[in-house]
Amino acid sequence: QVNSKQGGSPCKEKQVVLLSPVGRMEISGCEMGVHEIKLPKMSLLPSGAESSVACEVCEGGEEMPEPLQQCTAWLRAYFCEPQTTESLPLPAFHHPLLQRDSFTRQVLWTLLKDVKFGEAVSYKQLADLAGNSRAARAVGGAMRSNPIPIIIPCHRVIRSSGDSGNYGGGRLLKEWLLSHEKVAQRRALT
Repeated sequence: QVNSKQGGSPCKEKQVVLLSPVGRMEISGCEMGVHEIKLPKMSLLPSGAESSVACEVCEGGEEMPEPLQQCTAWLRAYFCEPQTTESLPLPAFHHPLLQRDSFTRQVLWTLLKDVKFGEAVSYKQLADLAGNSRAARAVGGAMRSNPIPIIIPCHRVIRSSGDSGNYGGGRLLKEWLLSHEKVAQRRALT
């Protein structure tokens, strides 16, 4: 048992490993919500059709709390049937950063709500959307501290120049995710 992320009451953390087209993702959470998603560091881009790799839970699948079930279902859809993610429920989040009122939380929620699949936004544009047009650097800090990457899509935040910029899972992963979304959007239009 670990202490609740909110302050004191114990929460039973469970861990799940999801094998995805981009590698092994570690997801932790409890009955209250997802704590974090740890991305693999990529040194090579996956080749071939990105949906050719199954997206399956390989560890920790037994007795998964509902938020982890929802999280793995959402991620599976994101990689294999991206057009279905908007119709899926988002899992609850249970991380201190997303519980207390802060600019970081405001930025992450704004990103989740306002920047849709296949879109990209600059750090400055996201600062504007979050209500502080001069806080582009703080937006960068918020992206670095995002505990729920991919679901809270910090990979969609790029530099004003159009350069992809940095990413917790590495630049290759960020570029792969952006490309995956563009390809899926084109498929949905045809």
